[in-house]
Formats: sequence, structure tokens, C-alpha cells
Amino acid sequence: MTIDPGKATALVFDPLTVRADRGRLALFARTIGETDPVYTDLHAAQQAGHRDLLIPPTFYFSLELEAPDPFGYLTEIGIDLRTILHGEQSFTYHSLAHAGDTLTLRPRISEVYSKKGGALEFLVKRTDITRDRDLVAEATSVLVVRHPEAAK
Repeated sequence: MTIDPGKATALVFDPLTVRADRGRLALFARTIGETDPVYTDLHAAQQAGHRDLLIPPTFYFSLELEAPDPFGYLTEIGIDLRTILHGEQSFTYHSLAHAGDTLTLRPRISEVYSKKGGALEFLVKRTDITRDRDLVAEATSVLVVRHPEAAK
């Protein structure tokens, strides 16, 4: 079943507000192999001129997973979860964020397009991440939806 672009881009997501916890940031940084101590050591972060640990650049993606049903929107627009692949992920940064910051995420489907005669559809989701209404970052993810029957 193909994605209805109108329905997908009209989908309204509830904003998600989260507080960046220092312990979780440090664990995330260590898990991804980050070696710069401004992400894991408060003293080092403060010595570098930061008020607290820096949020690792790709951490924003994991915040969206805190939504009550982070992939429920896919089912809502008729996508079978067995047919999706993670296609791409990118970030645009506008300012630094630190442990203790309260961030609000506002996701939306920004685009739907297809290739290979409809055998592949691409769902682009953009999330604006703000602190006190100021844009901190934009996270963009692209999911690939496979329709092998369309290739025949």
C-alpha cells in the first residue's frame, strides 16, 4: 500500500518536552565512543567554558524515542513496519545544548516521494528541537518503505 502524501504531511505530532540528564548524556557519549571529556566529565566541560556537559551531536535522535509510541505514526498512515528501512539521518545545529536544558521536540513529516516506479517510497521526517522557543537543532530522518510488488 502506497503512502498518501497528503495524509502523511498533515499528520500532527504532539510536541515532546524532555530534560537532558547529565548521567544519561555521559552514558550516551561513552556508548558511541566519544572521547572528548566535555561530553562525559563536568569539570572538563566547565574548564572548556561550558556550564555543564555538552549534549553529544547525535543524541537528539534518541530523544524522540521517549515519545509514548515513537513509531505509532507509521501505522497511523498505513505503513507496515516490516517493510521499512532506516535510510538516512542528518542534523543541522544552531546552538549548543547542555545537561540540564529542557528541550522541546516538534516532529513533522515534511516530504514523501517515490523511486523505482513506486517500489521504494521515502518518508522524510523533520524535528525542530528548541530550548525556550529558540531553535537549537533540526533532526531529519528518512525512512525507506519497500513495495516489491510495484517493481514487477
